[in-house]
Parts: sequence; structure tokens; C-alpha cells
Amino acid sequence: MRKKGMTIWLFSTLTFIALIHLIDAATAILFNNPPRLLQIYPGISNQLQQIPTNIYLLAATATTITFWAATCLTAFDNPLEAFLNKIIADAKQQSTIEAQIVESKSELFDLMYETIESDSQILAQVKDLMRNIRAEVKDIQPIKETIEKTRAELSSLKKEIKILEEHTLFTLACTSCGMLLRPDFKLCPYCGESLTLEEKMIMVKEYK
Repeated sequence: MRKKGMTIWLFSTLTFIALIHLIDAATAILFNNPPRLLQIYPGISNQLQQIPTNIYLLAATATTITFWAATCLTAFDNPLEAFLNKIIADAKQQSTIEAQIVESKSELFDLMYETIESDSQILAQVKDLMRNIRAEVKDIQPIKETIEKTRAELSSLKKEIKILEEHTLFTLACTSCGMLLRPDFKLCPYCGESLTLEEKMIMVKEYK
């Protein structure tokens, strides 16, 4: 901004000087007088005074217009500069958008990595759980064998109890079919033979 201000000041000063020369040339032509400003340049004043007045006017006019145009272009927005600034702004905006896209993709990759890491931790926990279950199954296996052994012993005990009950409750044998009977039976439930007291006493003696 400071550089631009100095440039504007320089071109405006040159424009003002050229305008003074233009006024001097116009006055010289209108009043048919020799130019006065050309005498202020030491060393080359004689050569400058030899320039025709109309040429002096044209040169002053062209110089004034040139410096004035340069001042305007510098002071106001230069189309070329504006175009370049627009290109630069678009490039910066595109770069910003690309940076945001890259950042969003980076965040997505980070999220995917965190998800994979979390899944890995869950998988490790599942593996540990499976190992614990297998260890518990191995610990349960002897208990299962003990339970089966106990069941077998209970079954054997039930058979022995049944035999004992038969010997305890069914103390008589039917004289007709030979099946064991209880002492309070009056009829044989197997063959229907009627049992008398004497027969029961005989069966008790025979059973003993």
C-alpha cells in the first residue's frame, strides 16, 4: 500500500509538471510568445528553445495524457492487476477447499483407524473370553464325570433298595405261580389264587 501511494504521488507530480508545460506551450501559441519554462533547464535550455512551439505543445500534451493515465491506472484498480488478483484469490480459495477436503478425509481415516483399533480390542476381548470359557469347560469336565459316576451309583443303590424292598415287603411266594407276595395279600395278583392263613404260614416257612 505504501509503495502504491509513492507511485501515485510520483505520477501525479509528473502529470502536474507536464500540465504546466502544456499550459506554457498553449500560452506561447495563443500570444505568440516564446516558451518560458524551457529556460529553467540549465545546460539544455538553448536546445529546448529551438524546438518549434507546435511540437512543444504536442509533446507536452502527450506527456500530460501519459502521466495522467498512469496516475489513474495506479490510483484506481488496474484491470490486469484485478484479473491477477482474482486468479490469485480463486487459487487461494481452491487451495483452502482442497485443504478442507484433505482435512476431512484425514479425519475420516482417523475415524476408520479408531474403529479398526476398537474392533481389534473387542476381538481380543472375545478371544480372552473364549479362552476363559474353554478353561471353565475343562474345569467342569471332572465335575460332569463325577455327576455321571454319582448317577450310576444312585442307580445301583436304587436297584439294591428295590431288591431290599422286595425282600422286606414281599416275604411270601405264591404256591401256584411262585411270584413274591406281601403277607397281607388274600389273593395272588398274578394268578388269582386264594391264599388262606395256613397257606401263608406254610409259604413263610418255605420262604425262610
